[in-house]
Amino acid sequence: MFLSGAFLVKNFNNMMIIDTHAHLDFPEYKTDLDSVLSRAREAGVGSIINVGTSLSTSKKCIALAHRFENIYASVGIHPHGATKVSEETWLELESLIGGSKIVAVGETGLDYYRNKSPHEDQQVLFEKHLALAKKHDLPVIIHCREASEDCLKILNKYKNGGLKGVVHCFSGTAEVAKACLDLGMFLSFAGPITFKNAQNLRDIAKTVPVERLLLETDCPFLSPHPKRGERNEPSYLSLVIPVFAEIYGLSPEDIARITSFNAYALFGIGEPELEGKIAYAIRNSLYINLTNRCSMECSFCMRTTYPFVKGHNLHLKREPTIEEVLQSIGDPGRYDEVVFCGYGEPTERLEVLKAVAADLKSKGKRIRLDTNGHGDIINGRSIANELKGLIDTICISLNAETAEKYAAICKPVFGEKAYFALIQFVKDAKKVIPNVQVSVVEIPGIDIKKCREIAVELGVDFRVRKHDVLG
Repeated sequence: MFLSGAFLVKNFNNMMIIDTHAHLDFPEYKTDLDSVLSRAREAGVGSIINVGTSLSTSKKCIALAHRFENIYASVGIHPHGATKVSEETWLELESLIGGSKIVAVGETGLDYYRNKSPHEDQQVLFEKHLALAKKHDLPVIIHCREASEDCLKILNKYKNGGLKGVVHCFSGTAEVAKACLDLGMFLSFAGPITFKNAQNLRDIAKTVPVERLLLETDCPFLSPHPKRGERNEPSYLSLVIPVFAEIYGLSPEDIARITSFNAYALFGIGEPELEGKIAYAIRNSLYINLTNRCSMECSFCMRTTYPFVKGHNLHLKREPTIEEVLQSIGDPGRYDEVVFCGYGEPTERLEVLKAVAADLKSKGKRIRLDTNGHGDIINGRSIANELKGLIDTICISLNAETAEKYAAICKPVFGEKAYFALIQFVKDAKKVIPNVQVSVVEIPGIDIKKCREIAVELGVDFRVRKHDVLG
């Protein structure tokens, strides 16, 4: 059975699960909305975007947002109703924008499955929504059903105008998903992602970076397994999260945190972590962030521009002491591995690294060090022997097959000598560290084959990392 079971989350650093697409104003909730919202809170759903499908439902969305602190509104007219939209109706919808707690425009888009309005009318209305969203700098919530070609054509017309949004309840191909991602869109998948016969949809979801994934129910429709056929509600996100965890090879906690951060990034709902993390968990590993200092300015690194990894803020306002690091770690017992890796070079703080590693080793933990390999020139001495007995695995960023290319791509402060120091560090580490590997980031211009040959010559393992996949 594919499902891993329900997952409940109470709080993730002040970020809870966010249902980015609901229709709680629909008649299905007329008699028990308070109970529905109570169950949502118990399941860890902190915020809900209630999405308009007509002028009247958009007004109801706004009313709900004013009634409940954790509900936000999106205003728009579904493509089904495109033919019936008069100029007066549209002007009244426009007048709603600017009110408090309106976080998006939509749902809008194209629906060639039911064809309740002529295609041309749908396209005209879709473009009006996109122009409205651009005018007010709001994201769009897009409905696209069996209309991918025309939908993408229209979106491409607006791609240079600050286009941002989500294609909700995604049901297209992997190629369409990529085209949406290339336009800067987020994607969300509703309850059908959990169906036993939906492996193709799960395969498509796997091609979407988790950093571009949002959670939604589309309630009252599309209930997940095992509630299929019943009225859907926000609490049922607890049935969807384990499926995404399995798809991405992450933990349910990771999915909850990352998608909450994504919802903040797109809709401005919730609050990201304001303080940089010292210790942060991904899957069953605990990562230690000792410093933001680094001896390189890699062209592909977002350390100074976007210091977030899997929803964790890694921008340290100051470097932590040994005691603060150990306090942040707490009980490491539940983690399979502890990794020294942040948005800085751990060997910049070698003494802290060794002290913390020694404490973790005394507790029987397996330890990995991710490093740029500059530890010797950073510290003015060979450091490999100092790591003996403390580090079980070391991963060293090679990133180029020549010193010249390395200097151009990674921009080390030590110039071309940094590459040769890195190679020497690999050789020294191989003598004293049980597992040593070198890695390269898969970016244009890197000769992966030659880098692999260097690893073979050095007698160490080799790993290729995707440049846009962190953590």
